[in-house]
Amino acid sequence: MSRMSILTERDLRAAVRLDISAVDCIEQAFAALATKAIAMPPILRLDIPEFRGEVDVKTAYVPGFDSFAIKISPGFFDNPRLGLPSLNGLMILFSVRTGLVEALLLDNGYLTDIRTAAAGAVAARHLSREDAAVATIFGAGMQAQLQLQALMLVRQIRSARIWARDHAKALTLAAEFSHAHGIDVVAIADPHEAVRGADIVVTTTPAEKPILMADWLEPGQHLTAMGSDAEHKNEIDPAVFSCATYIADRITQTRILGELHHAIIAGAAQPDQPFSELGAVIAGKAQGRTGANDITLADLTGTGVQDTAIANLAVTRAKDAGSGQVIENHINTGDAV
Repeated sequence: MSRMSILTERDLRAAVRLDISAVDCIEQAFAALATKAIAMPPILRLDIPEFRGEVDVKTAYVPGFDSFAIKISPGFFDNPRLGLPSLNGLMILFSVRTGLVEALLLDNGYLTDIRTAAAGAVAARHLSREDAAVATIFGAGMQAQLQLQALMLVRQIRSARIWARDHAKALTLAAEFSHAHGIDVVAIADPHEAVRGADIVVTTTPAEKPILMADWLEPGQHLTAMGSDAEHKNEIDPAVFSCATYIADRITQTRILGELHHAIIAGAAQPDQPFSELGAVIAGKAQGRTGANDITLADLTGTGVQDTAIANLAVTRAKDAGSGQVIENHINTGDAV
């Protein structure tokens, strides 16, 4: 017999918030990629083009954790027309010693939202200028809101701009965020104008053609691209690779589904060209920003280590709080055929 916890989105929202402890958790996960014998297989993805749907499955074993997570993350981008969220999903936590299921995390994509936003904060913490104060966000969905909120945890953001294809959504997000967080946030209809004078730019869209051009960038800016998590997605002009220091979350991933993938196709980068990873920068094994005038680009495609890290944090906190439902799982001890 084994015991398994079932945690709902409400339980998980109470256990984990987008705060500095979540950022630190994800930062440690990135560092583990550069310092530990991580086992992280390639992402499994199922495409359902008829409904603009995709399902990603990510996992990783991280030495030092007692459990590992498998995350199933559907993204169906026509859902808002039906009054449903675009992203959903769940995580399953398994014992690294026995392989038994320890927890079912019915988070509806909440933990993915948190760890993705925290990853943006980690990139900004290590690659943007310490005096960065003006942020620009491309997109007006949940991740756009969370990325801006996450930036405020690691930099003294005084003002922000929002650009989105749907300007009305940008106006709504700008007004809501300004009211909630007490900083000046404006919606700008021209994407070039939105980038001008920004210290940090974060792109959060499912764009399939570049929405940010290389000749818009200015010395000293940091750019985080986190929308290109599939081969057909592309937010950043490949010409950016000629002027920016490029940092991958996982180089083997970004070569096949990140902004680097598109730069290779365009001839702006070579297939075997060496680039540093964010974990190596965090661990002091690689350089990121070397001067105030550098332009830096973080390509975040999402990694299984982030999911294992945030799932372990969530389950530990939920157990400490006594939340969730625990069920007894009666196990047949005979070998399965």
